[in-house]
Amino acid sequence: MKFLALALVLLIEQVRPLRMGNPLYAAYERWADRLENQFNGLQASHGAIAWCVAVLPLALLVLIVHALLSSVSILLGLAWAVAVLYVSLGFRRFSHGFTDIAQAQREHDLATARDVLGRWRGAPADELNASEVARVSIELGLMQAHRHVLAPMFWFVVLGPGGAVVYRAADLIAARWGRQMEPEKRVFALFAERALFWIDWLPARVTAATFAIAGNFEDAAYCWRSQAAAWNRGAEGVVLASGAGALGVKLGGTLREDGMLDQRPELGIGEEAEVEDLRAAVGLIWRALVLWLALLFIVSIAKAGG
Repeated sequence: MKFLALALVLLIEQVRPLRMGNPLYAAYERWADRLENQFNGLQASHGAIAWCVAVLPLALLVLIVHALLSSVSILLGLAWAVAVLYVSLGFRRFSHGFTDIAQAQREHDLATARDVLGRWRGAPADELNASEVARVSIELGLMQAHRHVLAPMFWFVVLGPGGAVVYRAADLIAARWGRQMEPEKRVFALFAERALFWIDWLPARVTAATFAIAGNFEDAAYCWRSQAAAWNRGAEGVVLASGAGALGVKLGGTLREDGMLDQRPELGIGEEAEVEDLRAAVGLIWRALVLWLALLFIVSIAKAGG
């Protein structure tokens, strides 16, 4: 049933993708803001309590509804799992950015590519050259493939619909509360960020291993082993280092932003990223997704036969 639910969601999303600014996400972000306003007493323990209130009841509700519907009918349980996954996953949410940027780059329209990238990542990209636009786009695509597809898929397979909801809620909460940059307010987001780190720890390594299998395994393994720790941003270093090695391109490195140089660790051992590498990154993500579905299908057949 899990394979069937995932396959149905991916097919539905190709026809009608759920956008990031959809009413459900907007409502949840307003709920997160309300909790932050009510609980933020400038102590880490307050953030932990607010996180539990924001995430755990929602996951419990999803599990209870799934159990009740499944007890009535397998098809009702399947329909609920599909609905939950449809909200939790989002392959098409970032693939449009890839397509638009690649098209603009092929037409030598750097201004449009910068504009699309800026709206995609939520920060201006006006100072980036063509190679840097391609590099940052690949980084975003690999991380969003992990965060919006592979990681929630992992927890769905392990824990059912509740697992996918916990991951998506934890990701949204960490991003929302992590925007508080004042030192005295940052403490409130510490628990949410640490919770996401541990929730994401195993899926990130599964994603990195999948990229290695779907791409250049030797280079991916080398970059993962020797470069990931330098990135020092939770799951990002593991996923991006493996992805860079699998693709044979250089990611990370220095960027010109806000009139300053952002010195980032270099990932990968290949050539500088170019527009052609955007298509290669999409191919890597698709192969990783197909590999996961194939393995899940084999396991489902084995269980049915047993």
